[in-house]
Amino acid sequence: MKYYEVKLTVVPDTELVRDVLAAVLADVGFESFVESDGGLTAYVQQKDFDRDLFAAALRDLPVEVECLDYQLAEAEDRDWNKVWEDNFFTPIVVGDRCVIHSTFHREVPHADYDIIINPQMAFGTGHHATTSMMIEELLDMPLAGRAVLDMGCGTSVLAILSSKRGAGPLLAVDIDRWCVDNSRDNMSLNGIDNIDVIEGDASVLAGHGPFDVVLANINRNILLEDIPAYAAVMSPGAMLCTSGYYVEDIPFIRRVAEEHGLFYVHSRERDGWAMAAFRKL
Repeated sequence: MKYYEVKLTVVPDTELVRDVLAAVLADVGFESFVESDGGLTAYVQQKDFDRDLFAAALRDLPVEVECLDYQLAEAEDRDWNKVWEDNFFTPIVVGDRCVIHSTFHREVPHADYDIIINPQMAFGTGHHATTSMMIEELLDMPLAGRAVLDMGCGTSVLAILSSKRGAGPLLAVDIDRWCVDNSRDNMSLNGIDNIDVIEGDASVLAGHGPFDVVLANINRNILLEDIPAYAAVMSPGAMLCTSGYYVEDIPFIRRVAEEHGLFYVHSRERDGWAMAAFRKL
């Protein structure tokens, strides 16, 4: 599949501004992001790129910036492991119990759960607050023998951690063929063989499940649209863990979840981002 690469330069170039840029671009079809000097580089499938929606997202950016510019070009074939290595130099330790690293890391801290991730694109590695909060939730949750669904799996780091904590069977789903292929590579690196990975959106869930845990680290708009499909494949008492949106979005997610029999349990917050868990009665 063909991608566009959009190099955005922004003033001020802060972590908050880059996070907001990534969030609003994800809402208009962009799939992967790499921090760069002066801003952010974003990737979108050419078939999904809408110039008017892109321009509107930048125009209505919900944070003040002094200057914002971009260059758009067709993405070249690249060594995405090298891109990740150049951008993220150290392993990630989450909750003092889980370490996420790549094969190029030589000094890796010891943790209960050691996960190797070689992403084809730099997303879903654990660096972002939404992913790390989802990992913390999984570390606090009983998973042995529980059926798990990882929606928008990316690198499948969440499904891999669930498997290492005894979950099974597991299903990972992503709309991006790159993510599906990368997930399978990452499972092999970790010696995991009990995760099925399929390409698609929530419409592929028909005939699957029921699941005891559903993980959905995507974005607000997709969650609002797909929560009914998640609820339909959840067993009584199952948990839905959601992230990929801002703290102020929790009431919108909660309202739709409760309309479909999923009731709020608790939430986590970090750097303005949210993770909220719901239980099906």
